[in-house]
Amino acid sequence: MEKLLKGKKFYIGVDCEGVACVVGEPGNGLGAGEQYRFAAKQATREANAAAEALFELGAEQVVIWDNHGTGCNLDYDLLDSRVHITLGSGHRGRFPLLDQSFAGVMFIGYHARENTVNGVLAHTYSSKAYQYFKLEGRELGEMEIDAAFAALKDVPVVLCVSDYCAIEQARESFPWAETVITKKGLSWTSAVSKHPLAVCEEIKAAVGRAAERLQEMECYRLPSPLEVEIRYKRMEDASRDNLVDQNGKPFARTDAFTRKGIMDSIEDLF
Repeated sequence: MEKLLKGKKFYIGVDCEGVACVVGEPGNGLGAGEQYRFAAKQATREANAAAEALFELGAEQVVIWDNHGTGCNLDYDLLDSRVHITLGSGHRGRFPLLDQSFAGVMFIGYHARENTVNGVLAHTYSSKAYQYFKLEGRELGEMEIDAAFAALKDVPVVLCVSDYCAIEQARESFPWAETVITKKGLSWTSAVSKHPLAVCEEIKAAVGRAAERLQEMECYRLPSPLEVEIRYKRMEDASRDNLVDQNGKPFARTDAFTRKGIMDSIEDLF
């Protein structure tokens, strides 16, 4: 029998906060200690579970994008030797080199957006810098923004793996996508988690379901032009904002913490 994903390509974005048994450090987010080290290990496991399932179903290529912090987190030696790895920082945009030849993107270990009650380590790009990102008047997080980047190349979201709150947000934005819940938050830095290895098995099963429903998967599109509003946590950061609108003018400052403007595309934001 011909494999479901024969010849197809997939791109997996991997963050660290949303994986199983990760709650970070009070007042310090994920930090750089024992929790960070475990998060990097578990993010590797979860991403690899997805990649192995994709290859088993016939995928031709799988790209894993290490996108937490500086982009150098995963234990690359533990990844399936067939994957390609995007890592590091300093480049513009999201999902580097993604194009229309890819059949889908997956989100592993992403987290709920800022202002989410009991979202484990919830934030939007920086828990120290931003109160929110609003696009077209709606507060959105990193999953939606990255999904919109993928949609520019006509690539749909097919799988999301994270804590309960983040998955609730994913189901609202991408109701067609398969999902796996890793844990349920009790606070910003506490949760009841599934066992790390059990989550990996659930991911493999979810990839199988996604493969069977691949024709049902959709792109998450944002309009162009796009209304952007960013609220900072510090007035000085708002004043230093150097974003410009579609006419090349600096974003308006609507109050001491908030900048707002119209951009041609989501690509102009990153």
